[in-house]
This record gives sequence, structure tokens and C-alpha cells, in this order.
Amino acid sequence: MTPRSSPSVFVTGATSGIGQAIARGFAKAGEQVLAVGIGTLPPAENNITYASLDVVDGVAVAAMIAPLKKLRAVVNAAGVIRRQAEHDPDVFQQVLDVNLTGTMRVCTAARAVLGANKGAIINIASMLSFFGGGVVPGYSASKGGIVQLTKSLAIAYAPDGIRVNAIAPGWIATPLTGSLQEDPARSEAILSRTPMARWGAPEDLVGPALFLAGAQAGFVTGAVLNVDGGYAAM
Repeated sequence: MTPRSSPSVFVTGATSGIGQAIARGFAKAGEQVLAVGIGTLPPAENNITYASLDVVDGVAVAAMIAPLKKLRAVVNAAGVIRRQAEHDPDVFQQVLDVNLTGTMRVCTAARAVLGANKGAIINIASMLSFFGGGVVPGYSASKGGIVQLTKSLAIAYAPDGIRVNAIAPGWIATPLTGSLQEDPARSEAILSRTPMARWGAPEDLVGPALFLAGAQAGFVTGAVLNVDGGYAAM
């Protein structure tokens, strides 16, 4: 499913949380957005069409992106976390398949059209790209991989005129972090380590995403922008 007006922005993991906030930010800025994800889809919004897509399915990813001839920005926000279960190698692999390999599938499928339009890719990394996570080895490994993938594709895609950057969110109040927000001890530990002393909101990622996709970031590629309230500075 694609919108009647060919989209200029494609966002994965966009049915909730960070992905949805970024999709809405681009739509508010006047872009036509194709927002994809799994599960129950939200109803269409102004400038946004929602569609089902599992980034594990490479054939479906390629088929979804191929018709998008006006595409100039891709945001890879699809992600899963399984916490303690990730110590099972099979679950570990499933997490990497969505978070890391899924991102690579989307980037590969979008490369030709983004090159034609001199577009940009924005990958969603994490604070766990830089810090270990004892209960989330798969998630941490996948997000560490996102940083290196971003740098590698920035080099590989530069001759095509494509910029590739990443945003590394800190602790953002989304369904993915719901159990941490509801645990007073864990929430306090997070807030006490965060200089700005609050949970981030998904909307805090919108401005950085618009910047990295826009002309003002025309000489920015291979960068990882922390949006973490100062968490990594501590």
C-alpha cells in the first residue's frame, strides 16, 4: 500500500513511539510520509499513510520501496527488545535480524532511489550502542552494530550522493521502556544519571531527524548524534 501522492519520506517502526513521532514531525513539515510497522496500524493522518511491513522480510521490503520514486529520506526506527530472553542465542539472533539486519535490508532497497534524489538515511541507534546491557545482549549488540553500519554505509554511499547518519536516543518514554518507567528504583537510577533529570519524549527526536535529513546537514555524514539529556556525558 502506498499513498496517492508519492511519499518523500519512509519511516520504519512508525506505528508507535520514536518512529511515529518522527513520521509525524516530517508530515507536519509538509512531507508526504509512508510510515510502516507491524501489528495494528493507526488510521491515516494528514500527510501520513500507514502500511504493514516486517523488516525481516527482505522481499517485502524491496517491493514496498521500489515504487517510491520521490523518496529522499529514510528513517530506520524498527526495533525490538526481549531483555533476559536475549541470552538464548535464537532470541539473540531474532533481535539482530530486526534491529540490525532489518536496517541493512531497508538501506539496500532504498539505495538506488535515494541516490537518484541525493537523499539521506537516518538510523536509530541507542545509548546501548556505547554501554553494555547485561539483560539485553542482543539489543545492545544490534545497536552497537547500527553505529558501525551507519559509518560504513556513509563511506559506501557517499559516491551516490547519499548521506547516512544516526541518532542515539537516551532514555525515551515509549512502550519499549514502559517496564523501566514503572519501576521506581530503575526510573530513579536513570533520572539521577541524566543531567536534564527527565525522561525524553519521542518528540525530542523530531528536530534532530529533520536536521539530519535537510540541506543544513548537507556536509554531515557518518555522524552519530546523541539525544539523551546529557546521559552519555556522565
